Amino acid sequence: MKLTIERAALLKALGHVQSVVERRTTIPILSNVLLRAEGGGKLALSATDMDLEIVERVPSRVEREGRTTVPAHTLYDIVRKLRDGAQVELETPSGAGGDRNEMVLRSGRSTFTLACLPPEDYPVMSAGELPHQFSLSAVELRGLIDRTRFAISTEETRYYLNGIYLHATKSNEVPVIRAVATDGHRLARVEITAPEGAAGMPGVIVPRKTVIELRKLVEEGDDEVQIALGETKIRCAIGEAALTSKLIDGTFPDYDRVIPVNNDKILEVECKEFADAVDRVSTISTERSRAVKLAVDRGNLVVSATSPENGTAVEELEVRYQNTPIEIGFNSRYLLDITEQIVGEYAQFQMADAGSPTIVRDSAPEANGANALYVLMPMRV
Repeated sequence: MKLTIERAALLKALGHVQSVVERRTTIPILSNVLLRAEGGGKLALSATDMDLEIVERVPSRVEREGRTTVPAHTLYDIVRKLRDGAQVELETPSGAGGDRNEMVLRSGRSTFTLACLPPEDYPVMSAGELPHQFSLSAVELRGLIDRTRFAISTEETRYYLNGIYLHATKSNEVPVIRAVATDGHRLARVEITAPEGAAGMPGVIVPRKTVIELRKLVEEGDDEVQIALGETKIRCAIGEAALTSKLIDGTFPDYDRVIPVNNDKILEVECKEFADAVDRVSTISTERSRAVKLAVDRGNLVVSATSPENGTAVEELEVRYQNTPIEIGFNSRYLLDITEQIVGEYAQFQMADAGSPTIVRDSAPEANGANALYVLMPMRV
């Protein structure tokens, strides 16, 4: 193969595909990216870890079609260090794959020769049958991901919580797509109006790594994302990039059971002011517990933290609250994670007592077309 491509285009595509490649793998070819120079002036880049595959096509000037595989992270680092605006030439020996398994990269006065592995050995993930197909805008998908992924569990023993649960349901008789994530301490539930074709989709758990890589693909712009899924795989295509991933084979817990319905103590607080106060006060709290206490009375909130080693910190805020006084403790990191997702000016806390789950809502109910609800477990302080 032989082609010339702009550095910026190659770097962007490599940035998407190389992060799928595991740094440590026992299968050498999985450390490589598959490069295919195709007719029609396209370079296709593929990377996989056997659970997740990304393929992206970028415009290039193809002189000779062909394919090869080269070390993904090495190629990415080389292209990253080339000069802005540079043209990059990639070439493998002509003939039947060439005698030597190597690829030459030239740019300006720089020449790199990289060791290759046979492209025939490169594994390709077959998507199989994906009967449920619909499309979302990149903005909608970003909203679903950004407002739930912080609550994804990292505890490998409860593997079925290591992703976002995506399913079709109804909210006030309106069909919606709902994304839910929980780690047992907090829960995030976000829903958007269901697009055409989503009604019969099965409930699926999209793995954390897939969520992270998909978020990179929808980083900018408002293109349509074509989503196709079956019982075991999901495929998302946007522009010239496509991501195919296995789904987590497990049953997501009945999250509705942990969302309280009778929390009658309603606190409304200016979100930015509250987050800053929690952040300042939590400086005192111990690294392990990160506990802060909220003491709420009519129109007044006292945020405090105490630590045997560091002392105490207290901050008062004016709030909207007209119920009986309540004192409740939370992990400050979890509080800040949730307030970061609040789009409106105010955050609303619906509390019952010091030992029961608290609901947090956004004062802008339909922010970015998405309706969000968060549940936070209290802690003893």
